[in-house]
Amino acid sequence: ETGRSRPSRSMVLQLAEALDVPRPARNVMLNAAGFAAAYRARTLDEDAMRDVRAAVDWTISRHEPYPALVLDRHWCLVAVNAVAAKMIAMIGLSVGDSLLAAMEDQDKLPAVIENWPEVGRHMLHRLRTESAYFGGDPILDAAAKKLAVQPDVSNYQYESPLPAIVPTRYRMAGTILSFISTLAQFGTAEDMALADLKIELMFPADEKTRLFLVGA
Repeated sequence: ETGRSRPSRSMVLQLAEALDVPRPARNVMLNAAGFAAAYRARTLDEDAMRDVRAAVDWTISRHEPYPALVLDRHWCLVAVNAVAAKMIAMIGLSVGDSLLAAMEDQDKLPAVIENWPEVGRHMLHRLRTESAYFGGDPILDAAAKKLAVQPDVSNYQYESPLPAIVPTRYRMAGTILSFISTLAQFGTAEDMALADLKIELMFPADEKTRLFLVGA
């Protein structure tokens, strides 16, 4: 506080770890203390990420015949398995596209999700929670603001009592496919991009959807 002492590099990192500071902010702390940044943001195509990429590919391919997506911090599609590729193609999306943009486009996700008001409300809370964890993220905040003014989302009233989980029901291939999802992340990641990477594994929420996917 008086400026008469300087924390060591290890002390800065220990404080950041104890406070669960996001990795980009840890780099800022290190720079402020006169040290070089400790964390990088690598792509999955780099040699150093070969084993990580293999783990991601193994996870999403073994999840078939159910869909699996890999998303970055800002909900851009990094990778998908074959089943998910067919699904997102029906919406006009492919790897590299943003799900945030697809939520804003009334001809994309809102058009194919039968229970969009309910799902959109859930997505709004998720965006706000993720932004809060990062100490505020302009891209996530902007997407949340746009979602919050969609009439179907802003006017949605929750059921009482609340269900155990909210399924997402897609209008696809002439039928309704209903899914629940779980998110997986790398627990020991020190790379910034890898720490933010999310693997979304989608499971059938009813027997009709399961039979459709198994028989596809």
